[in-house]
Amino acid sequence: MAKYYLGSLKGDDIGLEIVPVAIQVLNAAVEKYKEINIEWEELPVGYPSYLQTGETLPQKTLNVLHKMDGWILGPIGHMAYPKGDPKAINPHPILRRKFDLVSNIRPARSYATLPCLHQNVDLIIVRENNEGFQPDRNMYKGIGEFMPTPDMALSVRVITKRNSRMVARTAFKLARQRNKMKKVTAIHKNTVFKLGCGLFVDSCSEIAKDYPDIEFNTMVVDTFAMNLVMRPQNFDVVVTTNTFGDILSDEAAGLVGGLGMAAGLCVGPQYVMAQATHGSAPDIAGKHIANPYAMIMSTQMMLYWLGNKKKDSETIQAARDIELGVEKVLSQMKYVTPDLGGTATTEEMGIAICKAIQTL
Repeated sequence: MAKYYLGSLKGDDIGLEIVPVAIQVLNAAVEKYKEINIEWEELPVGYPSYLQTGETLPQKTLNVLHKMDGWILGPIGHMAYPKGDPKAINPHPILRRKFDLVSNIRPARSYATLPCLHQNVDLIIVRENNEGFQPDRNMYKGIGEFMPTPDMALSVRVITKRNSRMVARTAFKLARQRNKMKKVTAIHKNTVFKLGCGLFVDSCSEIAKDYPDIEFNTMVVDTFAMNLVMRPQNFDVVVTTNTFGDILSDEAAGLVGGLGMAAGLCVGPQYVMAQATHGSAPDIAGKHIANPYAMIMSTQMMLYWLGNKKKDSETIQAARDIELGVEKVLSQMKYVTPDLGGTATTEEMGIAICKAIQTL
């Protein structure tokens, strides 16, 4: 029997609505398979945690996460946090670094029934998660952003061979799993950043030798940005550094309907975190109209990743069932949220997906 110990961290605002729906959908998928056992535990995080414990990321939460296989993290808001309180921190970068979640997987997929700038898009951007212009100041003392004079600001980027190789390997594994082009494209700017981007590209090239069945090429970031807008269908799996990936993945989301359609997964050697790439949308919180797609598909990716890690065919199929259930609901367009052109609530869309899964 495949056993998984998973965490639910709802986050802020619409996270309180979309995370329970994502869990409901995952549970509906695994219920069909008797050999899958999932234990859930809800843990405090974000502003509700701050109100309750005085911390946005309590030590209790970190202690329990170390025992888990993975967890869902809902979107985190920042507007209500008091400035200057060291305990009112953004949990995202802390979790990514503490649990060595080096790779951020961000798919962009179009659906024929939804308004998109491009159809027939199905690509993944794999972004390095913990370095770039946002280094861990505890690891790299004195490196980051600083102002030597009031008239000058310096931002120092950190690129390591270790993380570059890890994120490249994640990209090649995904390309091998997908029934697509089996191609990895490394994005860089080594025409300017000869050392940083040079190290990144060299690291990707080294990993490419372990995957002779996967086509590998490189592209300068500005050229890629233009091609992504014009011909996104030409790409399969894309791998790049932190800042480039942050920008390009939002661009890719814009091609297929916006951040409401942008799922995300943070993975490392031991842990996995499902994290949709959109914000907490406080303007619609409590209205039950938030699109749960990105959170559901982030959770779906987490289940798929865990199934592959444990080589469990039933878990992999359960993840596939979520994908098929979502496809069915989006193809019918009867139970979708207002941002997708429908009138369904967040919960109604989730229930429709659960029912679609049960009929597979």
